[in-house]
Amino acid sequence: MKLALIAAQSENRVIGNGPDIPWKVKGEQALFKKVTMGGALIMGRKTFESIGRPLPDRETIIVTRNPEYTAENCHTADSMEVALELAEGLDRPTFVAGGGELYALALPFADTLHLTTIHTLAEGDVYFPELPDNFKLVSETGYKSNIDYTYRVYERRC
Repeated sequence: MKLALIAAQSENRVIGNGPDIPWKVKGEQALFKKVTMGGALIMGRKTFESIGRPLPDRETIIVTRNPEYTAENCHTADSMEVALELAEGLDRPTFVAGGGELYALALPFADTLHLTTIHTLAEGDVYFPELPDNFKLVSETGYKSNIDYTYRVYERRC
């Protein structure tokens, strides 16, 4: 199974401020939708609750330490490893979609990174991990918006 991470970060690597995304950028969420449509999304409970529902036409796997936690039309897992096993059984492109702790846990397993950089310095308390040297940039597209952003795709070096 191929695993991708998908995230939007500020120039200082902030991805969240508590449960909130610290920016509103026109078009950036449409890009997320286009990339992940038809796939499986692995996310932490806090990320899921900040979204509030499973996203249409995607399978959602919520990673939580709470064995009693359930969400309608979603799968739950008590670890990243269990989430990856569930995703493999779904036979869909698989994306880790947050939060910071899950990105750090999933990075060693990732084949591809879809990383959008919002061209602002944001205040927050959740960060995307440092990019390891074993990923290479394979594409880059800049977007003009109310806050400009750049979408980059990285792939693991062989």
